[in-house]
Amino acid sequence: MKAAVTALELSHFRSHKRAKLALDGRPVAIFGSNGAGKTNLIEAISLLSPGRGMRRAGAEEIARRPERLGWKVWAEVEAEGAPHEIETRAEAGQSRTVQIDGKTVPQVALARVLRVLWLVPSMDRLWIEAAEGRRRFLDRAVLSFDPSHAERVLDYEKAMRERNRLLKDGVRDPHWYGALEGRMAEAGAAISTARRAAIERLAGAQDETETAFPTADLALTYPDETPEEAEALGAAFAAMRGRDMAAGRTLIGPHRADLDALWRAKGVAARDASTGEQKALLISLILANARALAATGGAPPVLLLDEVAAHLDTRRRAALYDEICALGLQAFMTGTEPGLFEALGERAQRIEVTETAGVSRIGSQT
Repeated sequence: MKAAVTALELSHFRSHKRAKLALDGRPVAIFGSNGAGKTNLIEAISLLSPGRGMRRAGAEEIARRPERLGWKVWAEVEAEGAPHEIETRAEAGQSRTVQIDGKTVPQVALARVLRVLWLVPSMDRLWIEAAEGRRRFLDRAVLSFDPSHAERVLDYEKAMRERNRLLKDGVRDPHWYGALEGRMAEAGAAISTARRAAIERLAGAQDETETAFPTADLALTYPDETPEEAEALGAAFAAMRGRDMAAGRTLIGPHRADLDALWRAKGVAARDASTGEQKALLISLILANARALAATGGAPPVLLLDEVAAHLDTRRRAALYDEICALGLQAFMTGTEPGLFEALGERAQRIEVTETAGVSRIGSQT
């Protein structure tokens, strides 16, 4: 089953005053000089999924300068065997809105139409920086398997924000906490269950396939002892109120989870591997995610790979392209030189992006 973006139109999005792409479902190689606007194209595609996209930018940051008129992304997508139109936009000074097939919907609804995964240069330090980035990486994988995960995370975070407000205000009445902690416990247990299920699926997809990329043993961990069963988690929230009040925030729960990875062949933790090895592990997990979806008959994700080819040697670059094509994925890949995509041959579309007087322009689309 194919999933693909078949048309993309941008208006006043970053450096693109206007842009229009016609796509045929093949992998897409986007090339041009630094600053031409290549990454802006794939950032627009990342906004076809829930959240703030691959740059985690606010709506006001995305609008093209100096006009700041607001921005719009429109796409036609093929997913689950059916065509859909997605439009997401933000008027000047307003928050982002989403429409699917002409109907206004919450952002979380996007997860039920298109699965989008990405690797960007800022993720090169994923294994050595704060746990928040690794949680987002894992949750993006979970979302590809279970679109309802986004709603659970939102419900948990909303209840936690309300509880944190009570803690900061020094409220001690247990009646104010009970309902909120119950919501957090129910959603939190489901979040943890979904994360562990996704890790198992990623592990299985790595074990069953020979690949040029390293395999990793994954583990979900917490800085403090955190129950994962709803009743026990609710009791833990209640028991922690005094400590949490002193800190002014909730100190246990799935929002504190971390993803650990061990390079299986070498027995080396991902955080201790070289920069190139860490990148290879990330690519391996993205490909495993796609294989796991394909194995169950689900629509594969759309991949956004920003500047990934430049950091791979010739052998691994060719191996990456072969796996993408074998899985039938639509992958958008950026690079400064067309030669980086030579091994793709006729298997990919090629799009050149140029920049003139601060305006990005789409050149040849072949």
